[in-house]
Amino acid sequence: MKKVMTVPVTLAAGVALAADPAGVDLWKAADLKAVAKELASKMNEKKAAGKGLATFANHAAMITHREASGEAEVHDTKVDIFIVVDGKATLECGGAVVGAKKTGPETLGTSIRGGVKKTLEAGDIVHIPAKTPHQLLIEPGGKFTYFVFKVDAE
Repeated sequence: MKKVMTVPVTLAAGVALAADPAGVDLWKAADLKAVAKELASKMNEKKAAGKGLATFANHAAMITHREASGEAEVHDTKVDIFIVVDGKATLECGGAVVGAKKTGPETLGTSIRGGVKKTLEAGDIVHIPAKTPHQLLIEPGGKFTYFVFKVDAE
């Protein structure tokens, strides 16, 4: 008899705990892959598309899909954290931005000279500090989808 009374109490407590506390967000892998398919049909002339997912006090979450290399970039005040959802790319970071042009709180350019190259694949996570040149390089015919946290450096 005691077990029968415990089960309903446990279930009731489980239901009460099931609601997400304020500010808790979950992005399921399957949902991110579905968004990637959606973005693939909305790419711009640079063969990239992104979607903002949430904005918080000191960071934002977004997802980006690329089918071509991006520009070299340096963020003055933002840290980038990439979580690779699908595909493969080469991240070049460090060094100097070639053809650097200041565009507000970031600098863009055509490439990086003297950087270090790292291969990124699904499941990899990368932290790129503010003021660090970085560029994603995509092989011809390649596809790359990644979740991005943009975090205030200070």
